[in-house]
This record gives sequence, structure tokens and C-alpha cells, in this order.
Amino acid sequence: MTALRDVIAGLEPVEGGWRGRVPDGWLQGRTAYGGLSAALALHAAMGSDTDLPPLRSALVAFIGPLSGDITIRASRLRRGRNAAFVQADVESEAGLGLRATFVFMGTVASALDVHTGAAPAVAPPGPDDTVLRGHPAVAFSQNFELVERRQAERAEWLRWVRLKERDGLHPMVALMAVADCLPPVALKMLGRTAPVSSMTWQLNLLGDAPATDDGWWLLQATSDYARAGHSSQRMGIWAADGTPVADHMQSVAVFA
Repeated sequence: MTALRDVIAGLEPVEGGWRGRVPDGWLQGRTAYGGLSAALALHAAMGSDTDLPPLRSALVAFIGPLSGDITIRASRLRRGRNAAFVQADVESEAGLGLRATFVFMGTVASALDVHTGAAPAVAPPGPDDTVLRGHPAVAFSQNFELVERRQAERAEWLRWVRLKERDGLHPMVALMAVADCLPPVALKMLGRTAPVSSMTWQLNLLGDAPATDDGWWLLQATSDYARAGHSSQRMGIWAADGTPVADHMQSVAVFA
């Protein structure tokens, strides 16, 4: 199993971008795990410009399959006095697989200071908890450790998640890799395996520099719409102390 930091370390500069390879241990079916592809795109985006402010938002389109050799290109779309928009594309032999727009923005003085919503009432992992791995048939999931706290609702996933190998990573790149770790809620509602594919993903960060204890993040995904082959799901991330870290949303294709 190849750690994420080693996948990043293996990127080689080429004209206009970087070239690398998706290890088999990071595959999700016939394509790269979406969190890996997005994390590599973010790494490239952050390296494409100087003195970027904190990441505030990511808009990701999963356009096609990515596997084997890949090329990542990042380019500035616009940079103003306080915000920068950077586009990153990830391609493989099959063509364009991912396109992401990352928004970096510094803090500004504001009359607003609103923090609403509480983390789900589940205790963070402790030394006596059983730490699980992902499903053995899902290659990428072996890179993560999981702790279940309570039985979630039928249309909900709720798990503590962390990268098994997380040293040497930029915190935002590591968080991007973790954020997509939960299975689509549609699978839980179906009650069986089925072909599914994330199509779009929007993630909004709720702070300048998210941090947590011992690598653990609480991930939640819920859905109240799934029909005609399409599911929409809302998602959240909290740090171990209950601090809200991100709100995000995905559109998922369901072929069942």
C-alpha cells in the first residue's frame, strides 16, 4: 500500500504540470478514489502560485475514470487583492478525469460572526475503541482507519475517520483525502452493493486552518433525495473537539 505522501513525492514536473501514477491501492473500482484525485489537484493548485491565502472552497467535477499514469495541470483563473481562483485538471490515458476550481481567500473585517449547528453527539475515539479498516474488497479504503460510534439512520453515514499514514502531508491535502471517504448514502438506502459514481462535489471550509486530535475527523453524510438514477447528499466534517470544519454536498449517479 502506497501512502498518500509517497504518491505526492512521486510526482514529476513536466511542461505545464506534473506527471504521476495512481497506485492500485488507491483505486475505487476502475477509477482513482475521488478523495485522492481531489487531494492531488489541491496539491498542484497550492504549488501553482505564491503566498496563497487559506483555502475556502472547492468545486470538483468527476468527469471520467482516472487510473495508471496521470497528468495534473493547475492554472490561475483570477487573483484579486484578497481572493485567488485556481483551476486544476487531472488527466489519464482515458482523457480528462477531474476538473476542480479552488478558491483561496484571506480573512477580512466583518460585522458577521455566526456559528450555528452542533456536531452529532458522539464521543471522539479513545484508546479502548476498536479501530476498523475499510471493506477489504474496496482497495482505497484500506488507507483509512474508522471508528463506529452509534447506529446511524437509514439515510445517514456517521463515522470517525483518519488516514492511516498521514505524516508529512499538508493539513488541507490530508483533509481533502479524508473528506470523500464515506460511501454514497444511496448504497445504504439500497441495502446492497450497486454501481455508483460521484459526479460533482462542493466543499466549503469553515475556518482558516482546520486541526484535530490524533488525525480523527467526524464525517456525516445524509440524503433525502434519490430517484431516477440520481442522489443528492449533504455532508459535514467536525474536529475531535466538536469544532465544525466543513460543509459539503455531492451529486451521485446510481445505476440501480
